[in-house]
Amino acid sequence: MKLLFIGDVVGRPGRSMVQEYLPKLKQKYKPTVTVINGENAAAGKGITEKIYKGFLEQGAQAVTLGNHTWDNKEIFEFIDSASSMIRPANYPESNPGNGYLLLKVNDLEIGIVNLIGRTFMQPNDCPFKKADEIVEKIRKRTPYIFVDFHAETTSEKQAMGWFLDGRVTAVTGTHTHVQTADNRILPEGTGYISDAGMTGPMDGILGMEKEDIIHKFLTNLPVRFEVAGGREQLNGVLFHIDDKTSRTKKVERIQISEDNPYYE
Repeated sequence: MKLLFIGDVVGRPGRSMVQEYLPKLKQKYKPTVTVINGENAAAGKGITEKIYKGFLEQGAQAVTLGNHTWDNKEIFEFIDSASSMIRPANYPESNPGNGYLLLKVNDLEIGIVNLIGRTFMQPNDCPFKKADEIVEKIRKRTPYIFVDFHAETTSEKQAMGWFLDGRVTAVTGTHTHVQTADNRILPEGTGYISDAGMTGPMDGILGMEKEDIIHKFLTNLPVRFEVAGGREQLNGVLFHIDDKTSRTKKVERIQISEDNPYYE
C-alpha cells in the first residue's frame, strides 16, 4: 500500500497545483489512498463545497481540515453530508462533521484521523486522549491508521508521533506550512514527519502576501492577509506501507517547485 498526502492547500494557487500535478503524481506513484489537507483552500481560510468536490474529482479520497475549519461559513451547509471530509476529532462533540473515517480500498480498510493541537492554538479537547479513544475503536476493524495532526509546535507533533508509535501506520504534522526534513520511521514502525509543508504560493510568507506580514511585524497593527501571487509549489509525503504488517517501510518527501522541477 502507498498513501499520498498533499500538504495544506492554500487558495487558488494551491488548487491550481493540485489540479496540475495530482494526476501526474498518481500516475507516477500509483498511491492506494490519497489525502489532501484543504483547510486553507478557499482564499486562504476555510473550504467550500465546490472545492471539496473538486479535490475528490481530481483523485483524493479524503480531505482533512484544521484550525480554519469554520472560517468559510458555507461549510455548515454541507459538512454533515461530506462523507470524505474530516474535521479535527477533538473539537467539541457538538460540532458538525466527523473526526475520522474508515475507507475501503480493494480488500483493505484504512482509518483516516484528523486531530488539532492545543499549544499556541484555541483550546480544544486533549488530542492525545481523543487519539487513544479513536485509535482503539479503529483497531478493532483495521490496523491501518493514518493521522493528520494539525498543530503549531514541533514538540507537540513529535509527542503525538511517539505516543502513537506502533499503534498507527503514519502520523504527519500539518499547519506550519514549511516542510520539515525529519521524515523517518519510528522504532515500532510508525511513519512520521513533523510537517508535510504547504501547496500554494512560494513567494509569500506561509502562503500570504509577504508585505502584509512584514507590515504587521513592524507595526503590530491589524492587517488583512491576502493569498500571495508569484511562483507556486506543491509539498507532500508518500508513505510506503507493508501490506502484511501495516507498518511504514519508507517515508518519502515530495516537493514540486521552480527549484525542484517535477520529473516523470
